[in-house]
Amino acid sequence: MTYPHGADDAGRPGSVGEHALQEASGSRDRADRFYREQMSTQLNEEMQEFIARMEMVFVGTADGQGECDVTFRAGPAGFVRILDPRTISWPEYRGNGVLASTGNITENAHVGLLFMDFVQDLVGLHVNGAAALLAADEFEQRYPTEHVAVDIPGRQPERWVVVDVHEAYIHCSKHVPRLVPVPRNRAWGTDDRKKKGGDYFGVAAERGLAPHQRSGASGR
Repeated sequence: MTYPHGADDAGRPGSVGEHALQEASGSRDRADRFYREQMSTQLNEEMQEFIARMEMVFVGTADGQGECDVTFRAGPAGFVRILDPRTISWPEYRGNGVLASTGNITENAHVGLLFMDFVQDLVGLHVNGAAALLAADEFEQRYPTEHVAVDIPGRQPERWVVVDVHEAYIHCSKHVPRLVPVPRNRAWGTDDRKKKGGDYFGVAAERGLAPHQRSGASGR
């Protein structure tokens, strides 16, 4: 049996902690069946098709000390590009300047991605791997033009995140809510402070900042 990257000394994928809990809860056989039947070291055709139609992904990163950050990336279907069965990428645009997620990647390459289909199949796909950052011009030189992102008018990537896929597996449909898409009524990548959310949670107001001192909201 071939297991994904990250297997421990016993040849099983996953962490020491999850293995200990499997033993304690009597779920080792079920876990091994999942590892064997549902986990892959690359993206098969069905996984690639799934990613190609997704308009969002949740991105988990951690810094060198293990402090975690989860962010959300979105764009037109196809904004996450499949470079080959073991490599995917997405563009990073100008945001709030914090750069928490990409900053984490410079310290700790491990990333956990979750693609969710809340509309059609009510299922998800986990993709775990190692990420690297490429400047926009370096990405364009390294990869052919067919891998350029879906165009977002008026926006140019500042950099790209390129992920070496280590494992991919299903997130089952149990408890996944069905959502109904509605028109966005605004352009992708807006810099309009009000449309981006502004001080939605009132943090700046709590600190007594005048409206002109407040920055717009944006993902980290």
